[in-house]
Amino acid sequence: MFGSITPEPPHATGERAGGPLIVTDDERLLDDLLRLCAAAGSEPEVVFGAPPRASSWDTAPLVLVGAEATDRVRGSVARRKGVLLVGRDLDDSEVWRRALDIGADHVLLLPDAETWLVDRIADIAEGVGQPALTIGVVGGRGGAGASTLACALAVTSARAGRRTMLVDADPLGGGLDILVGAERTGGLRWPDLADSRGRVNSGALEESLPRLESLSVLSWDRGDSVLIPAQAMRSVLGAARRCGGVVVVDLPRRVDDGVAETLAQIDVGLVVVPAELRAVAAATRVAAAVSMVLKDLRVVARGPFSAGLDDRETARLVGLPLAGELPLESRAVGALSGGGPPGSTGRGPLARFCTAFLAQALAGGGSVPV
Repeated sequence: MFGSITPEPPHATGERAGGPLIVTDDERLLDDLLRLCAAAGSEPEVVFGAPPRASSWDTAPLVLVGAEATDRVRGSVARRKGVLLVGRDLDDSEVWRRALDIGADHVLLLPDAETWLVDRIADIAEGVGQPALTIGVVGGRGGAGASTLACALAVTSARAGRRTMLVDADPLGGGLDILVGAERTGGLRWPDLADSRGRVNSGALEESLPRLESLSVLSWDRGDSVLIPAQAMRSVLGAARRCGGVVVVDLPRRVDDGVAETLAQIDVGLVVVPAELRAVAAATRVAAAVSMVLKDLRVVARGPFSAGLDDRETARLVGLPLAGELPLESRAVGALSGGGPPGSTGRGPLARFCTAFLAQALAGGGSVPV
């Protein structure tokens, strides 16, 4: 499959779940909930002034019950998960008892809870499940091979059939789309997303990016460098994670506000450190900056190794746990030499490292054993 990776057209991310069920006797509350559903891109089923049908109650992905309508629910339908009691009166001491009566998961008081509720409804509309395992890769020094490792991790994940997104967060890195051979594939790049605010629809993001089989790529165009605000980074990376599967982020060696937003959404980070004393010294400074935000950071030691500076000693000097070693590999240049993206053959030390690391990380839900 990925031995000769070829572009594919955008495709849908799967069937979306239906909208929430609204049960209320309050016209004003109904107007508010309809407005919030519209903001989340969801079309609800409404039951106004009557008990809900058992079929609607049982199958709705989310149920919003007005605080004034609990008597219509209590005793008429079975208890279930995913029921939210929605009210407006902060001084209503009975709202918590009503929530217990119908087995509600949460009590939401508007307008304070509007943002939380829109996000929850949007999750349902997008069919959001388990967030993506998100891996950050950063070089301990320039030319360490971080971009190669990031591409190989993403390609390895996609070769296994997982929904995968490769995100180039380094505007000065030359463009990961070139490294995977997607520079001529149509789709949005970072400059197109620089004005993103609030919640970005995960399905729309995935469908708009250049695709190579199971792999989506978010990189840069060939124009002038564009500053991506921290808010846009937060919105876009949040949408990428909601797509599920695996997200791999190639990180710059500096930490500014935008990079800090990216690091906050990463489950585990890998710093690639060549086994050289100068590289170790540089990596120690990079690791100190990155670790201020990303707590789970590991060393990938890159050979060739000398007798006094092997993989374990490299990690010890940097002061981080060792994720593994990468011997120097002649095919690492990948697409630039016409041999396909890094990791595309599934053979060699690079592919073996990526396969083993992903298996551990996915089995641990993002928590890789030290």
